[in-house]
Amino acid sequence: MFLFFICIICLVLAYRFYSPFVEKQAKIDHSVKTPCTRFEDGVDYVAVSPIKAFLIQFLNIAGVGPIFGPILGAIYGPSALVWIVLGNIIGGSVHDYFSGVLSIKEDGQSLPEIAGHYFNIYFKGIMLIFTAMLLFFVGVVFIMSPAGLISNLETFQGTIFANNTFWVLVILGYYLLATLLPIDKIITKFYPIFGLLMVVMTTSIAVALLINAPHLPEVGSVFSFLKHSHLSHELLDRAPGAPPVWPLLFVTITCGAISGFHSTQAPIIARCLTNEKYIRPVYYGAMLAEGVVAAVWALAGISAFPGGYVELKSVIALGGPGLVVNKVATSYLGTIGGVMAILAVAVFPITSGDTAFRSLRLTIIDAFKVSQSIKNRLLVSIPILTIAYFMTKIDFSLIWRYFAFSNMLLSTSVMWLATKYLFTKKTVHWIASLPAIVGTAVTLSYIFTAPIGLNFDKSLSTPIGIVTGVVLLIALIIVDRRTYKA
Repeated sequence: MFLFFICIICLVLAYRFYSPFVEKQAKIDHSVKTPCTRFEDGVDYVAVSPIKAFLIQFLNIAGVGPIFGPILGAIYGPSALVWIVLGNIIGGSVHDYFSGVLSIKEDGQSLPEIAGHYFNIYFKGIMLIFTAMLLFFVGVVFIMSPAGLISNLETFQGTIFANNTFWVLVILGYYLLATLLPIDKIITKFYPIFGLLMVVMTTSIAVALLINAPHLPEVGSVFSFLKHSHLSHELLDRAPGAPPVWPLLFVTITCGAISGFHSTQAPIIARCLTNEKYIRPVYYGAMLAEGVVAAVWALAGISAFPGGYVELKSVIALGGPGLVVNKVATSYLGTIGGVMAILAVAVFPITSGDTAFRSLRLTIIDAFKVSQSIKNRLLVSIPILTIAYFMTKIDFSLIWRYFAFSNMLLSTSVMWLATKYLFTKKTVHWIASLPAIVGTAVTLSYIFTAPIGLNFDKSLSTPIGIVTGVVLLIALIIVDRRTYKA
């Protein structure tokens, strides 16, 4: 129990003391006109109040990522909680903050356009490919997961509502509307309400767990678990002999710790903020809030099952993290509370899935420098959503693995982009460059180890990642001395 409270306190203290330091390095200017003022178009560039912007950003980045990822990561025990907090404070919140800073200072442009400005056309092309890939995978995941959750409700069994394809088509229809319509027609009206719903649901689950859960983790268990971790490889389809924590924990839990998907959502709100002073509470604050959600669901995975990790693994093997959500919600909130919580968890990915496809539309149209007319929006959106429908027929776990890898890869790229920005400002780049180095090491180790990558033995893949990190650190120290002496 104390470990969980320590985690929450650390997240709160990070906003109070660390985020102002991060903001200082970004050279925020409260006097400049923001994109929503200079480019107001009634579709994407629309002024939104900071409170609404926070709740929309919180909902956009959340979805099921900070729920499903921590549940899967809970198999690593209390170390999952430690990674969520450290990853969030040092990596994720900084990542999200600079995603907002870069976008708002570059007229609300999408990530590939910003990358082309700070680096070159080749880096822009790479970012375009991986941004589009990630957004598409996120959209597909956030069709499949809510459709599965809703269709599996006991209340709907024996009716048309138990048909998974029915809900896939309903969700796709909604995504088409949300992708095409101006942001103030659906998103700014309803998403703040859904954001509050997530706060209430998360708080309810946390309180119920802290009162009733049989296996609440304590501080000392972190060190014991790390020392004796020898979990089997079946859950994440790991290669035999792969390390128990490095690099799989860092790729399994991305949302809540550090997630590249969040940077793809940055332009949506960057086109709506009325002052640069709101970047920190909206972007940094929303990511810390997501860290709390992730910590609660990691706690659920670690502590909610009387059979401990063995029972958790069996439930995941039987029905994935969605079944864990179902069992935790109904067990700790009762039948009615459980159904409400499950429906809430189903709503959250829908509200991230539509903004994923909306961001994909913005990214593609921005890349080709054409107007956001209704004709162009239709020409981009309809083919994407059609392909997404057929992708829902593929195994969910396979889509999730590609999503997890591309998520880590994109977040690392954004941290390097933030590093370049800080170098141009001649401020403290280490707040972005150190997480970028770690992200690079993790990404390389994972792609060398994972079955979806090169499938090498950990004895080769782990040193490659670590050595690369050390080389990058030395190179940055050299560049840092030359830059700040000039």
